[in-house]
Amino acid sequence: MPTKEIVQHVGALLDLAGVLVIAVGVAVATVVFVVRCARTRQVVAHYRAYRQGVGRAILLGLEFLVGGDIIRTVAVSPTFTSVGVLALIVLVRTFLSFSLEVELDGRWPWQGRPPADRPSVGARPQR
Repeated sequence: MPTKEIVQHVGALLDLAGVLVIAVGVAVATVVFVVRCARTRQVVAHYRAYRQGVGRAILLGLEFLVGGDIIRTVAVSPTFTSVGVLALIVLVRTFLSFSLEVELDGRWPWQGRPPADRPSVGARPQR
């Protein structure tokens, strides 16, 4: 089997893995959310954890998808146009990843972790 075909298959497998990670992660987060809500009858109390679970699944899936794009573009057809398209794809996915990370942590990455006695920006007050 030629190297080009192997690289294409590896890229396609990474794409499939990315899609599966997102789909399974969202499904698991949804099942956990529904079970918690059914048990406690408090939807609002579990909503943030649900969003974080979905966001983490999307972030991990995006990493696989970017890896597949990089492998296929650079190893198979490294033309100026394909590298430019890859750069745009990586830029958009990086922006999405960055936005999701800020949404999940409730702070900018350069702010560092808050001390244990102070809640983070998006944290809910303790009861």
